[in-house]
Amino acid sequence: MTNIDTWRALLSERSTDEVVTKALVRDVELPYGAGTMALITLDNGFDHTKPNTFGPHGLFALNGALSEIAARNDLVAVGVTGKPFIFAVGADLKGAASVTSREEALAIGALGHHVFRRLGELGIPSFAFVNGAAMGGGLEIALHCAYRTIWSGVPAVALPECFLGLVPGWGGTQLLPRLIGPANAIKLIIENPLSQNRMIKGAQAYELGVADAVFEPADFLEESLRWAARVVKGEVTVERPSRDGDDWNKAVADARFLVDMKLRGASPAPYRALDLVALARTASRDEGFAAEDDALADLLMSDELRAGLYAFDLVQRRAKRPAGAPDKSLARKVTKVGVVGAGLMASQMALLFARRLEVPVVLTDLDQARLDKGVGYVHAEVDKLLAKGRVSADQANRLKALVTGSLTKDAFADADFVIEAVFEDMAVKKKVFAEVEAVVPAECVLATNTSSLSLTEMGADLAHPERLVGFHFFNPVAVMPLLEIIRGASTDEATLATAFAVGKALKKSSVLVKDAPAFVVNRLLTRFMGEVIAAVDEGTPLEVAEHALDDLGLPMTPFALVQLVGPAVGLHVAETLHAAFPERFGVSEGMAKLVASGKPGVYAPDFSLDAEAVALFAGGDAPSTAEEVRRRVLEALAEEIRIMLDEGVVAAAQDIDLCMILGAGWPFHLGGVTPLLDRAGFARPRFLPPGVASVPA
Repeated sequence: MTNIDTWRALLSERSTDEVVTKALVRDVELPYGAGTMALITLDNGFDHTKPNTFGPHGLFALNGALSEIAARNDLVAVGVTGKPFIFAVGADLKGAASVTSREEALAIGALGHHVFRRLGELGIPSFAFVNGAAMGGGLEIALHCAYRTIWSGVPAVALPECFLGLVPGWGGTQLLPRLIGPANAIKLIIENPLSQNRMIKGAQAYELGVADAVFEPADFLEESLRWAARVVKGEVTVERPSRDGDDWNKAVADARFLVDMKLRGASPAPYRALDLVALARTASRDEGFAAEDDALADLLMSDELRAGLYAFDLVQRRAKRPAGAPDKSLARKVTKVGVVGAGLMASQMALLFARRLEVPVVLTDLDQARLDKGVGYVHAEVDKLLAKGRVSADQANRLKALVTGSLTKDAFADADFVIEAVFEDMAVKKKVFAEVEAVVPAECVLATNTSSLSLTEMGADLAHPERLVGFHFFNPVAVMPLLEIIRGASTDEATLATAFAVGKALKKSSVLVKDAPAFVVNRLLTRFMGEVIAAVDEGTPLEVAEHALDDLGLPMTPFALVQLVGPAVGLHVAETLHAAFPERFGVSEGMAKLVASGKPGVYAPDFSLDAEAVALFAGGDAPSTAEEVRRRVLEALAEEIRIMLDEGVVAAAQDIDLCMILGAGWPFHLGGVTPLLDRAGFARPRFLPPGVASVPA
């Protein structure tokens, strides 16, 4: 049997629900009498909302098309493009989650290499005409071609595999560094995926040298064919600079330092990718592709990948259909927004409302200086957007005109949605809402950005508490994707539906949360940090406790997080939760001293530890080891999540994970928090069924 027959025998019986991307071949007469090109169009039969992906059946289909092309002797070139707006976005992730053996995983890697490399080994020039999103294996198809053109409007070019716990396994780690150099390749393969899965656009791909020519959308394919004809005729020559002189060792070493800073060894995929990029300097194509196959097989059978796929599914699916959200037809139209407060958080919200809703937004505050500062912040941020080319001059002027300030809440008289962002004090917030309710229309939604206080208590004195809803943003407002929408005891369906509709318009992922102290993210982070800080108060060296959970690869250490949110805020939330659950949430004496000292945290401006700040936590005589701190924290999280689920704070464990991923930056390789606790044996019983976010036993 040939390799292709072996792979077919092993893989063809896989899941029949694969959406097969077909390879549709047609002959195209190139301009200028250059000859006939066989043009392959990748198309899974759906519109752009369901992108082309490749499972085994799709790869076999493309291989068949290439075999037909290889048998012909009348062709001068082969080209590959995608259906409208989509080139291809890589492997079928649903299928990847169902791989059950390393043999099967190896076969998937080898099959992809076999099929894709044929594009560049047909004996005639090969062209990729990238007319839409090209990610993962989709970009790798293009890399196997000799030449590439790209549509300037392509919104996403990326190799996101490391984000999910994989490596580019169909040639990316070997071909891209030789094409654009190791440093630039590492940005796409490792740095961008580890930076919130950042992607580049078509024009940027051209600037980096990923594509050889860039054309506008209106006549992209026609211009690409003209360019290809000139290449075939020898009128255009594409120069490929040698990468042998590049400093591969430095590029890899610099990237390894970055990965260590972000992950501290927690996830294997970026490290395997770096090894593969380093190998690309000297390896033959066969050797490099075989190494990719091995890496892919190992990672496909890892818990990190299964956790990454679980997290990806939460973000892509569950976040778009929030559990418990009311019928969207109940939502009221929002034509004007009021923001109480003009501080940094309020100003960030005002800009977001103006940009996404495109309605007037009015800020109020106690004095003109604060108000001017808040509105000025918005206008300055708009100017930054203009300078970066993210808005036009007309859009910038319109945004500035939409955001205004007022010293009186009478400006809310025609508002449909008013949100407060004032000091986190119940009396202050109740006073604000009493004043707002006196002037707003009967159906105006009243929203609070509280991070920990009870909505039910906040609305107790309102004439219409049914229109009060929690609308908890995370900082920075424009960046963090999570929105906790909190339902108070009296919140009605129309108010809740309006809140979810506004959240969607703001392009946030909303999760419905019960009115419970500190809701989800702050409650769990406070329990997490509380256990670490308590260990320090008891006598554990701060450095030991601070790094006890480094092996998880969390976005920052506990005391770094305290410094980010501010010790006073952290202490306030801890006090709120201590009042509600004194048996589980303590108030740290060391933290109280730190707040009283006025210091911003335990770190100095140069990121070294501030000895005076650290000394504020001294005094305990019962130190713990790093492993004891780690166990203590994970046991506490498992306990708190179980209680939250029993209380009905959210609908399911998946919503806990979604909140921690989107609101606290917990990495995809953990799958959130509940898969971690399941795998580590701290969840008894498990939060998720066996095999969910982990390799089946």
